[in-house]
Order: sequence, then C-alpha cells, then structure tokens
Amino acid sequence: MPRERILTADAIDSEAAEEPSAEGAGWNRAPDAPREEDPALRPKSMVEMIGQRQVYERIKIAVDAAIKRSEPLGHVLFDGPPGLGKTTFATCIPRDLGVTLQIASGAALAAPKDLLPYLTNAEEGSVLFIDEIHRLPKAVEEFMYPAMEDYRIDITLGEGMSARTVNMNLRPFTLIGATTRTGLLSAPLRDRFAIREHLDFYSLPELTQIVERNAEKLNVAIDQESAEKIAHCSRGTPRIVNNRLRWVRDYATSRAAGEITLRVAEDALQMLGVDPRGLDPQDRRYLETLMRVFKGGPAGVEAIAHTLNTAVDTLTDEVEPFLLRSELVVRTPRGRKLTHLAYEHLGAVAPDGL
Repeated sequence: MPRERILTADAIDSEAAEEPSAEGAGWNRAPDAPREEDPALRPKSMVEMIGQRQVYERIKIAVDAAIKRSEPLGHVLFDGPPGLGKTTFATCIPRDLGVTLQIASGAALAAPKDLLPYLTNAEEGSVLFIDEIHRLPKAVEEFMYPAMEDYRIDITLGEGMSARTVNMNLRPFTLIGATTRTGLLSAPLRDRFAIREHLDFYSLPELTQIVERNAEKLNVAIDQESAEKIAHCSRGTPRIVNNRLRWVRDYATSRAAGEITLRVAEDALQMLGVDPRGLDPQDRRYLETLMRVFKGGPAGVEAIAHTLNTAVDTLTDEVEPFLLRSELVVRTPRGRKLTHLAYEHLGAVAPDGL
C-alpha cells in the first residue's frame, strides 16, 4: 500500500523547499540583507501564475463560486503535454480554497485498497490530486465512480458465499486529475469530471516573464535580452525554461561573476548543446540522420530509431513532438519527412519541389 501523503495548504511545497516561518530569520531579515534563494519556483497561488489565462479565469470563477456557496469544488481534469502547469494548478487550487491536499500517482494505485486511505482520510471539501490518472487500472476506476458521484464507496468483505458488501459514506471532496494522454482515459471516468481543461504551450512573452520572475527568486541578475534568449530556447514549456535558467545561473556563477548577460546566456546554452531554435543534440541528430541517410524521407520511425540506436518510444514521445510542432518534420502515410525549414536550419539546400 502506498505511503499516505496528506498536506495542508501551507505545506504543499514543503517537500521541495522548507519555507521560513513567521518567527524565522527568513521573515525577520534586515532590509538590506541579501534575499534568500527560493529553490521552489512553482507559484504558491493561482494569482501568481503566468500564462494559461483563459484556463485561470474559468478555474477562478469555479473556485470563487465554491467558496461563496461553501460547497466542494467540482472534480477537475487537466490534460496537456508535460511541464505546462497541471501540477501547479492542482497545488494552487487547495491554497485558494483554504483546504488540505492529498497527492497520489495513478501508477501507484494498483488496486482499490490502495485508494482507501486517501478517500477515508479526505476532509470536508479537501482535494485529492491524482497525477497521471490515465494509468489507473480498470478496477480502481470503477471503484472511484460512486466516490466521485455520491461520495460513497462499496467495500466487499469476505469471499464466496459469505461475502457481503458494506457501503461507507465519504466526506464531500474534490478530485483533481492530471494526464498527458487523455485519450487513454475511459469515457465513464472522463465524463465524471465537471471541469475539463486543456493546457497549451506558452508564448515567448509569457516565458520571458517567467524567466525574469524566477531569476529574482534565484537571486541572480538578468537583463531583458538574456531572459528572451532563454525563453526562446525553451520549447514553450515552463519546466524547460526553469531548467535552462538554472543551468545559465550555474554557468554565470562559475564563469561570469554571477550576472547573466546575453553573451553569458548564449555561451551557456551553446555549452548545453541548445541551438537558437531550442533544439538539443538529439533533435539535430534526428534531423541530420533523416537528411543524410534517408535523403530527407519519407522514412519509418522504426528505421530512424534503429539507425540512431535509440528506442522508438524515445523518438515518438520526446523528440518528434517538438519537431512536428516546429514544422521541421511532417508525418506522411509513408513515414517522416523533412520540410524546407529543416533544410534551412541545417544549412543545407532543399531538394527541388519540396
């Protein structure tokens, strides 16, 4: 049985970074004392979030209505690519509601008994967050149906002829699910979420704002051009932009006296192997192999994977999504094929008629 995790609204991020208490030195430091770094770059409430404004407005209305009616928030499902803020929304919502939060993973809930501690310990109006909810087994999904609709669970005691079913009432709670593959969710489970939101990639100004804000949290100086450079190389994803920022911060600390300038950011990203379009060495190897070995395609993904000595899942899940979104590669019935933008990026001449 998985270890139970029950967090209050003020302790959601305590595992990432222990926040100083009101009596601690962090809050009573002198005005001229240096600001402490905040290793937990995740926002603490929805009002601090950048981007996803339409999703934010709709969730904010639902949260405000639930608070005014003193009712639990309707069940919420977030879907979208990794790193776009699904977990951030799930941890900020309980803070805005002023309720406790429990966190579970769909992969860890192998049987209905694994879900029992979370459901029975749920407080009135509290939030249960299940990450990667599409990985729930069918038996666990069906066990959740009455819990989501009627706030009750049916427990079977005994086996065979002596078995009996006991109905247990639960305190009204809110289930928040997050998934990167909403198509794997069964229709009965998907339809039981009153609020369904899709998170999309972030714009360059939004990512730049995230870089500037988090650079302040990390206590590192950065200018506008450097922030835009890091944001431009981050694939429209806040998680990646934070990773890039941390690396540039480390590079600046080691090589440039701790200040991030445009030259420092460019040198740091170049050392990391990230080019101006945000492609890393694995992305470029994919494009170069498709151009050199397969004459620009079309070529099957399995043939490309074998040539690169890489797993097919690695290409389809990690490499190809960004290349497809950047219009560097297209999928055809016969396989993958380079576009004229890919040839331009590689500094090669595209074939006639492409």
